[in-house]
Amino acid sequence: MRLTGVSRDSAWTGLSVSTTVPNPSTRPGLRLPGRVTLAAGDSDVPVRHIRLGLVTQVEPDDPEAPRRLVQFQTWTIAGRFVVPAGRRRAVDFAVPLPWGAPVTTYGGVPLLSLRTGLRTEVSVDPEVDQGAMVPVLIHPLPTQEHVLAALDTLGFAIRQAGLRDGRLPGVEQALPFQQWYGFWAAPLYAGPMTELEVIMLTDSAGMEVLLWLDRRLSLAGITHQSISRFRVWHAGADRRDWVATVDGWLRHAIDRHAAAAAHADWSATIRESAHVSRPPDRPVAPGYGLGGTAGGAGIGGGGGGGDGT
Repeated sequence: MRLTGVSRDSAWTGLSVSTTVPNPSTRPGLRLPGRVTLAAGDSDVPVRHIRLGLVTQVEPDDPEAPRRLVQFQTWTIAGRFVVPAGRRRAVDFAVPLPWGAPVTTYGGVPLLSLRTGLRTEVSVDPEVDQGAMVPVLIHPLPTQEHVLAALDTLGFAIRQAGLRDGRLPGVEQALPFQQWYGFWAAPLYAGPMTELEVIMLTDSAGMEVLLWLDRRLSLAGITHQSISRFRVWHAGADRRDWVATVDGWLRHAIDRHAAAAAHADWSATIRESAHVSRPPDRPVAPGYGLGGTAGGAGIGGGGGGGDGT
């Protein structure tokens, strides 16, 4: 598949910009190859630089406000040069995607309304000509894919996915937004929770997973939320029993969730940051029964501690 973004001719320079991506399917941490082709009109066109940027739409903090376009990564792929009149100039590139790039497709299917594009910016004296955006299809890393597949196996049904503007307190975050996945609770876990939200923050070494449990009692008009954090590494991901690992995370999170809710003042305001700023939970031994806490070996890191409402 070849996806191409082409700008209209600049009214005063006659320059046109075409960006071609031979294979738009990629993953975080991989290089995305392509070519930018510039064609001049009746006169020479001096170019100051060519930049590429990854652009996506994120949800603002205010739920009533519209989504906003965010350029979260840029690369300069060429400096000063001249495109002679009536000639073309091609610039090849292979840019590395950030490890935290949002996943936009899973299992070959686009994730709801999530879209990411590659924007080409050509700076010519004294204005800037921007080419049309080229769609980029970002597939999950193996660790992300394993977590999503395990949740599906355990019976969770994805209901929504999105990008939320801002940074989480106490969490190392490379990009100015987080990607979240919302699930309806699986039948086995439906008592302690109504909904599950999953946030996965990745880097070159591994991934931090935040499980956000939400228990709503609609008739009583009350709610309770809690967040647990876990760390897992990319190395050895294919040798891990991911269903057991994710099940262990869920049971550990449910134990914390139930303990906190037992003493909660249901009319109190939920302070989400009190949970998010906790360090990742300590690893727990696998193999406990349904009433206990279970987890895969090597999960976690850092100290636990700190309750929340």
